[in-house]
Amino acid sequence: MKILFIEWKSFGNQDMKNAFAAEGHTVACFPFSNKDSRKDAEVEAELVSFLHQETPDLVFSFNYFPVISNVCKKEDIRYISWIYDSPYVMLYSYTVINPCNEIYVFDKELYMEFHNAGIHTVYYMPLAANTERLDKILPAVCANGASNDTIDIAASDVSSFPYLYDISFIGSLYNESHNFFDRMTTLSDYTKGYLDAIMSAQMRVQGYNFIQESLSPIMDDLYQALPMDPNPDGVESKEYLYAQYVINRKITGLERMDLIHTIAERFRFDLFTPNASFTMPGLTNHGTVDYYEQAPLVFKQSKINLNISLRSIKSGVPLRAFDILGSGGFLLSNFQADYLDDFIPGEDFDYYESREDLIDKITYYLTHDEERIAIARNGHDKVTNKHTFRHRVREMLR
Repeated sequence: MKILFIEWKSFGNQDMKNAFAAEGHTVACFPFSNKDSRKDAEVEAELVSFLHQETPDLVFSFNYFPVISNVCKKEDIRYISWIYDSPYVMLYSYTVINPCNEIYVFDKELYMEFHNAGIHTVYYMPLAANTERLDKILPAVCANGASNDTIDIAASDVSSFPYLYDISFIGSLYNESHNFFDRMTTLSDYTKGYLDAIMSAQMRVQGYNFIQESLSPIMDDLYQALPMDPNPDGVESKEYLYAQYVINRKITGLERMDLIHTIAERFRFDLFTPNASFTMPGLTNHGTVDYYEQAPLVFKQSKINLNISLRSIKSGVPLRAFDILGSGGFLLSNFQADYLDDFIPGEDFDYYESREDLIDKITYYLTHDEERIAIARNGHDKVTNKHTFRHRVREMLR
């Protein structure tokens, strides 16, 4: 089968192209700047010409683009897209129902939202990791002091690697100065109090997000402080926009800061984040890290890899978690319901339910090396056997 790959600066490009090739398919790449993902006459014309030239069997992209879907509808060709971002407002474009579409989302609760609305072009599919690539990324020196090119070790055997970090986290703190929430400087005292109350309550709840359904009483004030309008070709509500792009991001930032502070008070903590200036007692901030080459080394050389999911992810397992597991790292995550479909807590990974539970589990796993290493190995092997990009290619094309 010939795949036309819509290539933009997304995660997983090479992993997915390699998976297509390994499954016996050929790939032709169409460069896409996604400057206007909804409608762009120039892009449409270029894509039509490319389709006629390459005559592929289907079109694939990471994330969904209405401009691509409209061309595929017109040209009567199958368009597969796989969403890894959350939130992703273009899922609410009218074009989602185009019959050419097969849109895969990694969040089962989000999938059910579309399913219950009678939309049958959206499907559920978890994310993946390329363990074949990740297994080849090794520390320069192994735990016994030997160079990794002089001995043959299993890349999933994290006990062979030198631990540089006790607890690490790779990700944004969402505390940048230009974040949407902090731009709302004209909110009334009532709205500020209302937001403080629902955000505080949400931070105490794992596994269910009620922010969007709670915003109706203050929508007018939010809009006056920070005007945000639904897109002309979309059915997203204002509540969706403010909940997912403003408030849930702020909650995630507050939550990550709170948990990092709580951990750093008691343990050695290493942070890898774009905000290189952020500092806190007990914390080492390494700044940003290359996700493709360097992040796997962090995952392998951390006793505990922390995942704190973005609050707009309803039930899904984020990409960070799959890459931690696929690298052979030990994963300690907040609870997300979709984990339980594919992984067993305490056997493949573990999760925490509260700040107190997080500290208890960190304490436990830092003092139970053999159990922690066995869990990391199980998680890696399960991803290798069931959750690689090649597995997903087979599922999509089947």
